[in-house]
Amino acid sequence: MSNPPLLEITDLSISYRSRRGAVDAVRGIDLSVARGQVTALVGESGSGKSSAAHAAIGLLPGNGQVIGGSITLGGQHGAREQLVGLPEHAWRELRGTRIGLIPQDPTSSLDPVRTIGASVAEPLRIHGWRDRDQITVRVHELLERVGLDDPETRARQYPHELSGGMRQRVLIAAALALDPDLLIADEPTSALDVTVQATVLDLIDELREATGAGVLLITHDLAVAADRADELVVMRSGRIEESGRSAEVLAAPSAAYTRTLLADAPSLRQVVERSPHRPDPGTTPLVRVRELRQEFTRPGGEPFVAVDGISFDIAPGTTHALVGESGSGKTTTGRAIAGFRRPTAGSIEVAGTEVTAIGKGRALREFRATVQLVHQNPFGSLDPRQSIAAILEEPLRNTRRGTRAERRTAALHHLELVSLPPEVADRRPRELSGGQRQRVAIARALILQPELVVLDEAVSALDVTVQAQILRLLARLQEELGLTYLLISHDLAVVRQVADTVSVLRRGQQVEAGPVGRVLENPQHEYTRALLAAIPGADRPAAAPGPSSASSSAPATAPARSSLPEEVSAP
Repeated sequence: MSNPPLLEITDLSISYRSRRGAVDAVRGIDLSVARGQVTALVGESGSGKSSAAHAAIGLLPGNGQVIGGSITLGGQHGAREQLVGLPEHAWRELRGTRIGLIPQDPTSSLDPVRTIGASVAEPLRIHGWRDRDQITVRVHELLERVGLDDPETRARQYPHELSGGMRQRVLIAAALALDPDLLIADEPTSALDVTVQATVLDLIDELREATGAGVLLITHDLAVAADRADELVVMRSGRIEESGRSAEVLAAPSAAYTRTLLADAPSLRQVVERSPHRPDPGTTPLVRVRELRQEFTRPGGEPFVAVDGISFDIAPGTTHALVGESGSGKTTTGRAIAGFRRPTAGSIEVAGTEVTAIGKGRALREFRATVQLVHQNPFGSLDPRQSIAAILEEPLRNTRRGTRAERRTAALHHLELVSLPPEVADRRPRELSGGQRQRVAIARALILQPELVVLDEAVSALDVTVQAQILRLLARLQEELGLTYLLISHDLAVVRQVADTVSVLRRGQQVEAGPVGRVLENPQHEYTRALLAAIPGADRPAAAPGPSSASSSAPATAPARSSLPEEVSAP
């Protein structure tokens, strides 16, 4: 670079204290961020990317420590400031004024009992703003700057009154309050739908261009990095595997790990040639949904219509996807099919049983054996107090199946079925990685031998490589066990990989439906086209394969690996 970088990290090493001793999370990495440009730091959970970013803003947790290297921040007239070893009072001066942070989760990052205006005003007050009217004017300017309508009203609202995308805009407004030189965006869109993600990333780009700030973008999604970054740094196990100009790295990756990330990012790679399941024309559908309607009462107002007249069939042994943004009605539909909520109107037939006519008690318990649900967040859906064996055995105990020994045997068999070793049975959920926990959730869903499995955003919270493993596992289980899937997703790139048919939902209505190939290759509705356009990397050509890439681009039906690379969780 002709000009000195805004941020320069040299030979940085970070260690965490733990009960088992020191854990080296970052090991001698180098990277830089130029003014007005984006450097993306890419890697899986536990790769050390967030540790490096938090060190650059002085927010390592109490058990974390920089044990080597330097971090310098450029100032005016070529001056550079060494950030390693700064006392806390000096960090307080830097944060907000020179370095802004856009955190990952807008739900947990905003105080639920403070108004939006108070949250955005906080950095102003910390840095000495005292005039209340001046603060109010600046807050309204910031909220308008990040594209929130009616900023005066938004400033008086609370986080729960805003959507996820709007809350993320609030965090960006707070980060920009004092016009910092450097923005650190730590997984800023990982919890958002693809269309909202695209909008938020566009906003960060626009603000970067307007202010000249440098951006350090932390992400596990190589497709997002490919779309947005000038420089790309790929991390694994605390080390840098590869770095350089984004276009060059993506066109000809030299590291096998980068090629694996490219192969596992569904929107960046060439779509695997699948053979869609084509049932015989006379095959009776396993699932029939007709004119499904779900209303929710609202105090003092008209009912809210979450699902409005949806109809579709699912043939045995196939995968049907429900696609749409948050609030489109897809999860409400899935829960109605699984028997968790009685719809307001319409009919649902699963394996010859009219679900809307099932009462409570024994009939409902028996139906649970036909349909099982796998949730988005495996950590939240697994009891942290129970062992993995007890979690798997619980559905059998609840339905009074088998002896204690038989239930234990079934639990071990289903661990093997999802490619987990038997020693996992005696662990707790916190001792497993995200991918391993999701395998446990799948095993628990299968232990009652259901005919239909509802997958509610079952891979959206996972890194792309782990996501690819789980998708391959689900494909293998479907082939071996003859399972039928209802896949709920906001990600058309994932749907394109695994589904046979699809319904596109928007605001409770089905705007398009049919075979996946036809709907995604020739979308008829503008909303479907918008979802496709929002997929990161959708228009980027596939990277040239490297010498080690063949093994990493296994087909979707390949057996999952029995020993997983995600055993070690981040400190």
